[in-house]
Amino acid sequence: MTIGEKSVVSMTYTLREESSAGQVIQKVTEDRPFVYLFGVAGLLPAFKANLQGKTSGEEFAFTLSNEDAYGLPSDENVLSLDKKIFEIDGVFDEANIKVGEVVPMEDENGYPLSGKILEIGTDSVLVDFNHPLAGMNLFFEGKILEVREATDEEMAHGHVHGPDGHHHHH
Repeated sequence: MTIGEKSVVSMTYTLREESSAGQVIQKVTEDRPFVYLFGVAGLLPAFKANLQGKTSGEEFAFTLSNEDAYGLPSDENVLSLDKKIFEIDGVFDEANIKVGEVVPMEDENGYPLSGKILEIGTDSVLVDFNHPLAGMNLFFEGKILEVREATDEEMAHGHVHGPDGHHHHH
């Protein structure tokens, strides 16, 4: 079966910076492959376009430019936040909030995001919320392990079920 709009694909891949010789950013191996429902949002469109039509056992390698990946870093995503946000019981969390650290936070809608601490001032902290891969060209290489048709339930829910799928938490 080839990869199309209603397929569930499992794959392994290595993601590197810039090219096949670049630094490894992420590695997905066969013991914990990446499984996704093709045609559902959440995957980079250019990543999907490069895999369309491939079949089980096929290998792939392609580069995504930063425009096709996570875009360029924007100054609007660098924010100066009140230092009080980082207090635990009224004391600034020095142990975890250090320059260069990436800290899990939430936006005003409770959506999780990561911020990189750039600078700690007297009463504010400068945090960079740009995607860590923003501005980078990405090189993917990997192998398609399996392609199968998505069930109607998977299509309705928009994600994969089964042993590798996830359970609903309410």
